[in-house]
Amino acid sequence: MCADFVTCDLLDGHSDKNLQVVSPSIDGKSFKNFGARITFGGQVVTVKCFEDNSRVKELLATDGSGKVLVVDGGASIRCALMGDLIAESAVKNHWNGVIIYGCVRDVDAIATLDLGVQALAAIPQKSTRKGVGEIGLTVYFGDVEIAQGDYIYADNNGIIVAKRALI
Repeated sequence: MCADFVTCDLLDGHSDKNLQVVSPSIDGKSFKNFGARITFGGQVVTVKCFEDNSRVKELLATDGSGKVLVVDGGASIRCALMGDLIAESAVKNHWNGVIIYGCVRDVDAIATLDLGVQALAAIPQKSTRKGVGEIGLTVYFGDVEIAQGDYIYADNNGIIVAKRALI
């Protein structure tokens, strides 16, 4: 979904729905935009991994039409869970965006890609690949629960989560 929306307006227009807002600061860290697509949203695909981006790479190499990958990286700031090559794969496979509760790298290259990317920080260190990580779990960060199949919307104002599509 590359629709024009503002998360503030989505919240105001759907006040009767059970919407969740991701806390803007988590343990002193806040989500930042890194991709060229600042406003993005779609159906959630989840992955939980800690300092191993194997599953992130695998998922972003599959068809992501209408989807956003939500990565629970445990808020690790020791290594990146996505760099430019994996982000390029996401663009080729039509993902709308990636939200990482952790870090990215190659931020100048990612900033040129038509992909929504929000993460806590950037770091040049890459992750290990040991094939570790779980797909499809309900993840919890930023005071919200995000389940596979939910819908997520992100822009410069923040991130909101809904049980069904809002637009």
